[in-house]
Amino acid sequence: MSQQNTNTEMQAELTRPGSLNGGTDARALYLKLFSGEMFKGFQNNTIARDLVMRRTLKGGKSLQFIYTGRTSAEYHTPGNSILGNSDGAPPVAEKTITCDDLLISSAFVYELDEVLSHYDLRSEISRKIGYALAEKYDRLIFRAIAKGARQASPVSKTNFVEPGGTQVQVGSGTGSFADAYSASNLVDAFFDAAAALDEKGVSQDGRVGILNPRQYYALVREVGDNALINRDVQGNAKQSGEGVVSIAGIKIYKSMNLPFNNHYGMDFGNMASSDSDPGNRGSFVGADLERATSEETGGNHYGEITDGDDSGTTVEGQFNNSCGLIFQREGAGCVEAIAPQVQVTSGDVSVIYQGDVILGRLAMGADFLNPAACVELHATSTAPAAFGTTYPANQ
Repeated sequence: MSQQNTNTEMQAELTRPGSLNGGTDARALYLKLFSGEMFKGFQNNTIARDLVMRRTLKGGKSLQFIYTGRTSAEYHTPGNSILGNSDGAPPVAEKTITCDDLLISSAFVYELDEVLSHYDLRSEISRKIGYALAEKYDRLIFRAIAKGARQASPVSKTNFVEPGGTQVQVGSGTGSFADAYSASNLVDAFFDAAAALDEKGVSQDGRVGILNPRQYYALVREVGDNALINRDVQGNAKQSGEGVVSIAGIKIYKSMNLPFNNHYGMDFGNMASSDSDPGNRGSFVGADLERATSEETGGNHYGEITDGDDSGTTVEGQFNNSCGLIFQREGAGCVEAIAPQVQVTSGDVSVIYQGDVILGRLAMGADFLNPAACVELHATSTAPAAFGTTYPANQ
């Protein structure tokens, strides 16, 4: 091993250009290079937009959807004129989805900060604004589906009433919320829901299920070998967490925007005993459902429940026991007057304020369409109650 001379009289006095005022940290002044990556924060997969009926709204405040019920058949009596069924069938009803006020998310970027910054600030802010709008989009649609699962059909003519929504308990007996995380209970619930959809005449095309991540991974981990995993990808399906293809023809998605026991996506107070709270969840993971706002002028968003006076007091329990959704694409609809988009100021505005406003905007409304195509899963023996038809009374 080589020897180093440690005689202080022979040791050179080094100039350390990275030291701050001769301090002990020899690298204090060296540049901290930007890696080109930033922690993206909590990002949800937004999935609902392409899973329901979506229409563009132009030249009006709302969009009308028409329902036609069934009619009857009868034998013809020779000599009788045929002038239409005497019962006036088929019955016709309507559903109107109204566009809410403009939903926005924005940030002001000071030009000097951009000059001094060594990373791309605008693209990251734009991305986060897009996430905020997309998250809201999913939540509005999922709440509308849960509402539809608790409603009767708009076609209500005597003797021609069409099927309404369905609620399926996950588990059996008196039940507890731990049943919501049982893979075998979830599989049974999916088959029950599929049978109910069949019995109510709902198309098999476009059926999907939405679960929270813990439920989804429980299916992959515990019952993945029972025909839930596509055999073509079975080798790595359990490790990737993407192996669940479908149950009873219902394609499965996971989302943290699902109304789940009065929270979004997760209720950490009622997890399965085998799971643990991840901790350090921040302000958004498993957040409570927000209250309604007066900007939701259409009264479509029954998931945001108030006490009727718009004081901001949330009525508790509207989504207690709710633990998943199964639906076909006709179960809910959304109307878009302005699709999600990002705008940036320029010109004189930028000169006056020496910076730019980055604005994300969205104008849409969502509500249930065909209740028969909506199924809500609930974890205990008490199914969530239907919402009032006059909500919100003062908006």
